[in-house]
Amino acid sequence: MAGKLFGVGLGPGDPDLMTLRAHRLISGASVVAYPALAGGESFARSIAAAVIPAGCREIVMDVPMTVERAPAQAAYDKGAAEIAAVLQAGEDVVCLCEGDPFFYGSFMYLFARLSARFEVEVVPGVTSITTCAARAGMPLAARNERLTVLPGPLPEDELRSRIEGAESVVIMKVGRHLAKIRGVIEGLGLTDRAMYVERASLPDEVVCPLAEAPERAPYFSMILLTKGADPWL
Repeated sequence: MAGKLFGVGLGPGDPDLMTLRAHRLISGASVVAYPALAGGESFARSIAAAVIPAGCREIVMDVPMTVERAPAQAAYDKGAAEIAAVLQAGEDVVCLCEGDPFFYGSFMYLFARLSARFEVEVVPGVTSITTCAARAGMPLAARNERLTVLPGPLPEDELRSRIEGAESVVIMKVGRHLAKIRGVIEGLGLTDRAMYVERASLPDEVVCPLAEAPERAPYFSMILLTKGADPWL
């Protein structure tokens, strides 16, 4: 019988935010797989490092952070082939994914390649959105409010139009797009309604009003914005 593939969400970074199921699966794994920046370390592995058993086989997928999709797709092709070989040999594989596997998660690319051939279980994780909201003390949606999630790389005009038509907004993948996003929010007169969070739940976490945000932001940064009166009061 073929092995089973587990896509395990690890949460935003603090190991204490891993679920009990994630902890159990990782601590009992004989094979783990995870993405890493090409030539660098794996954020996913660093979250689970204390739980990975000694002697566990590790499959590392070196994924380049480039605008072009082809290099990353090739890395997932290679990783999926290595994982498939282990599964075909009858061993389970636990794939580590920061955040949640199906919310901007790297595991979805492996799921697309392997789920038709092997049994797959997806273990949800605490998302960066809910973590950032908690750390900022900022409820995002109540009653019938809509929450809009936008990626920072969107063109300026599209960001503006989508924020204008939204009630509560989360902007992810801020990184090098911070100046553009800040300009859009300032132009809409909403700066005083926005909070900036980077590296949520980690020791070097930053939480502050957008007006006080640094000039540069890391990839793991987010802007939260709500309009109107606070509906939870």
